[in-house]
Amino acid sequence: MTVKLDFEECLKDSPRFRAAIEEVEGGVSELETRLEKLVKQCHSMLEAGRVYCQNSKNFVNGLRELGHHCSNDSTMGECLDKFSRKLSIILDAQGEFIETTQKTVKTKLQSFVKEDVKRFKDVRKEFEKSSESLEAALNRNAQAPRGKQHEVEEASNSLLNARRAFRKEALDYVLEINVIESKKKTEILMAMLSLMDAQAQLFQQGHQALTELEEYRKRLSEEHTQLVLNSAREKRDMEQRHAAIKKKDVTYDDSIMDFNADASSGIAMEGYLYKRASNAFKTWSRRWFSIQKNQLVYQKKFKEQPTVVVEDLRLCTVKPCSEQDRRFCFEVVSPSKSCLLQADSEQQQQGWISAVQNSIASAFQDRREDTLSPRERCSSVSTGSGGVCGEQENAGCQALGEVQGIPGNGHCCDCGEPGPDWASINLGITLCITCSGIHRSLGVHFSKVRSLTLDSWEPELIKLMCELGNAAINRIYEARIDEITIKKPHPSSPRQDKESWIRSKYVEKKFINKLPETGRGPPLRRSSARRNRATTQDRQGARPVIKPKPNRATLPRLTGLSQSDLVKNYSSSSYKDEEEEDDLSGLHPGALLYRSAALQHFPVMADAIAHGADVNWVNIAEESKTPLIQAATVNSLAACEFLLQNGANVNQADINGRGPLHHATILGHTGLVCLFLKRGADYNAKDNSDKDPITIAVDSANADIVTLLRIAKMNKEMREMDGGFAQSGDETYHDIFRDFSHMASNNPEKLKRRSTDIKIP
Repeated sequence: MTVKLDFEECLKDSPRFRAAIEEVEGGVSELETRLEKLVKQCHSMLEAGRVYCQNSKNFVNGLRELGHHCSNDSTMGECLDKFSRKLSIILDAQGEFIETTQKTVKTKLQSFVKEDVKRFKDVRKEFEKSSESLEAALNRNAQAPRGKQHEVEEASNSLLNARRAFRKEALDYVLEINVIESKKKTEILMAMLSLMDAQAQLFQQGHQALTELEEYRKRLSEEHTQLVLNSAREKRDMEQRHAAIKKKDVTYDDSIMDFNADASSGIAMEGYLYKRASNAFKTWSRRWFSIQKNQLVYQKKFKEQPTVVVEDLRLCTVKPCSEQDRRFCFEVVSPSKSCLLQADSEQQQQGWISAVQNSIASAFQDRREDTLSPRERCSSVSTGSGGVCGEQENAGCQALGEVQGIPGNGHCCDCGEPGPDWASINLGITLCITCSGIHRSLGVHFSKVRSLTLDSWEPELIKLMCELGNAAINRIYEARIDEITIKKPHPSSPRQDKESWIRSKYVEKKFINKLPETGRGPPLRRSSARRNRATTQDRQGARPVIKPKPNRATLPRLTGLSQSDLVKNYSSSSYKDEEEEDDLSGLHPGALLYRSAALQHFPVMADAIAHGADVNWVNIAEESKTPLIQAATVNSLAACEFLLQNGANVNQADINGRGPLHHATILGHTGLVCLFLKRGADYNAKDNSDKDPITIAVDSANADIVTLLRIAKMNKEMREMDGGFAQSGDETYHDIFRDFSHMASNNPEKLKRRSTDIKIP
């Protein structure tokens, strides 16, 4: 213990002792003032800390509640949950720090002021009192008269007692001074050490809690960076779409949704309609109608229970109603009641009537097949009744096996999941159900999705799928995959990873070879050995050999020639017997598509489209012909189907006014005529010589093509007579076209025509 004052010195009561006492008393008084101020500040800090902790806990609870709200988003939910738990741990440590500070700092310092300093003051008062008594005794002793012995003795005894009491109080006071000086150090140091230990423990716990999240924070930071890039890209795309839409005419009515019986939501059609009430006032109310579960229902608000208008669509019929004063009305009639509805436009009226009719047909179909799975339905058809129709349906059901038999098609083109049973018909690839949903969301201008088991498949479509395949398409759309840091998803990857990959691959086309690399592979060769594929190979989906195309330099302009001359001019176009290279390197994508369509080289056609080729590109140097006309000229059913599925205009004519249907009719390609008619070709279009396809077919005495053209014309006339809401064709019409389609795909030799087969007058 440090000795502030000496005991011997206090007995002398010297001026030095008195000066030391004054110094000590001043220091204790200053210490008391500062400690009281510090205690008040500590109290304010602790109260503020408690308020901070409470507000912080409320904030953490808010984060936790937000995490529960965002639980459907795994990234957001996991982030908020982990961070709220760690912040809660840190806040608990802060609460412990506040309690420790309360006990070790505030309480001890406050106790030192209230107890030790108070005791020091009490001892000082006793010392000052004894000092004053000694001073008075000394004065009386000095003033005692020499002649009065009694007063002298009394003064001497009083002085002796006062000196004894003073020295005792002085010794106690010095002791108290030394004690408080020593205790001042220990109490303050102990309080500060306790405070620092509490601080160290607080930060250590916080550091430990955050260190446990270090790997997660790094991973989350990487995900955040990728999200920022994706967000910027999406923002740019949205701004571009926004700008493009603003340029369009927004006055048209597009509020109606296309009918989709296989919609994942179960809603085949929905939109606003006016409904006339059945009460005496016949009031009209605008309601949100939808077709779902083979029922017609409506609701006023989204959360309201839908009101059923028609319980079973199989028991109702629909017809336009022109008797009302209001426009665009139609009536849904069932055995129990009828419902009068009004659309906003004629387009919506026709759309709703067609949707109800399609729903009726779909309801009957579902009723027949609801007990069988897709594969069982295929099996039942294949083992059912024979005949052409049965064979055709069986061929459609076997699309799964034929398409999956192509190399690479046994796994999903984008994620590699085995056994895909969905396909993109314009890309020619197979997909799993997850990737097919993502492809469907891209829009039909990027990918047209169809089920290999649930949908019907035309033979030419199966033929097209067998010409391409996952391996060929991935060599185009993943040509630069090794140069890109993005990893290809696998079957177990999250949906958002697959969606990001598919958009990068097909929409942004990040992985294709950049121009001018397109078409700079080995030149395509025309071979003198023009081999035809065997029927068995055709059915197994074997790839065709690269066929030569006619030497277009030998094809004269056909305007004004007779029918026999037309066929002669087409058939007399010779091929070079010697092996000749057809160098496609450096061609514009449109020209590349044009040339490869004539050569029936499907991977090159797909590569040209991937690089932005206009599927309706016009070759001005060759009579303004298009790739579709080129494919029709060489009688390539699959090439024509590929171009049509990718948006080719079936009615675009060349400089002579002849469209693909004219060329197919002139050349006698019956299968192509059937295909073009099914895809909406205009059989009334006339060329520059004022001849339509029917006239050309009659002149050439091609009975098959004449039959197809006349049946198509008759079917359209019958539909127009029945009204604009009639079905798309009767069973006879569909059966005939189905027969020709299967024959063109599976037995093309039966439809093959040569110029020598035609009698020229």
